[in-house]
Amino acid sequence: MKKRMRALVAARTREPVPLPSGDGPWPLAQPFRVGDVVIPNRVVQAPLAGIGNRAFRSQSRRHGAGLVVSEMVAAHGIRHGNLRTTSMLDVVPGEHPMGIQIFGGEPDVMAEAALAVQAAGADMVDINMGCPVPKIMKTGAGAALLADPVRAAAVVRAMVDAVDIPVTVKMRRGLTPGDADPAEVAKRLVDAGAAMITIHPRAAAEEYAGTADHRISAQVVAAVSVPVVVSGDIADAAGARRALEDTGAAAVMIGRAALGNPWVFGVIASGGAEPRLSTADVIDELIGFSHDISGVLGPDRSCHYLRKFHAWYLTGRGVPDDELGALMEEPTLEGALARLQSLSERCRATG
Repeated sequence: MKKRMRALVAARTREPVPLPSGDGPWPLAQPFRVGDVVIPNRVVQAPLAGIGNRAFRSQSRRHGAGLVVSEMVAAHGIRHGNLRTTSMLDVVPGEHPMGIQIFGGEPDVMAEAALAVQAAGADMVDINMGCPVPKIMKTGAGAALLADPVRAAAVVRAMVDAVDIPVTVKMRRGLTPGDADPAEVAKRLVDAGAAMITIHPRAAAEEYAGTADHRISAQVVAAVSVPVVVSGDIADAAGARRALEDTGAAAVMIGRAALGNPWVFGVIASGGAEPRLSTADVIDELIGFSHDISGVLGPDRSCHYLRKFHAWYLTGRGVPDDELGALMEEPTLEGALARLQSLSERCRATG
């Protein structure tokens, strides 16, 4: 209880980082604070399921993300020592500051998992309260927690009592549009000790359809005393600045816009121009990323994992459809890398 009260006091007495005016420095380049953790800019890499391993996170940090967050990790898998699950807790120096996101619905299991996250070296532990996937929700985890704010707050409280690093929450507006007051839910979570809230203002039932309603994000910002990160339909520097100005949020979260485009983090964080990249430049980034992924997943799993990245990086880059198709069907990582290297060399030779 004493630890939780210290966390609540710290959250309420922290010095706010002022949002610069439109005529001042680029607002997304300014630092902000989550508990005792200083985030160097206001661009956060989203926790992308099945994607956000340590190689992806390190790449995002290298390209300018101020904070990176892991793909969601099962709290029960951590408790039972599942090797595939516990390997997802690996943290490397180049990705700090970083958070690890966990999912589950039982306070004691989530507290135990939070301790493992802290021991792994993460700077903060994030709770998934937004996943709309039925197999996650039927266990009482993900967005299902939004239907039971009392239990959701109990999960936060148990984790805050267990660890010394900040406990944060990523949430949606509710299960269906209009079935909950997300500002009131967020306030309960902050009262329980959450040090930051990320709001994606779509309901779980909407998944990613329609348009993110950032009027709801603004209501969450107004309701709580901790930093709020806004997520949803933010894909470029202008959109990111508009989201901050319209909501008063501390930062923006970038997810789908970064798939095949890690440069987006630096563009948004700096407010600079889009980089002028040749197709060979993009391929060389993909080659380096492929080697990094192989170091995390091994060559066999990497080959399957990278197929979607081949499409994300190379679609619209002038690569012939048959060549892209052959690359995506390549059965080995060695073969895929050879194809990419050949393609890069040909692109550079032809200018």
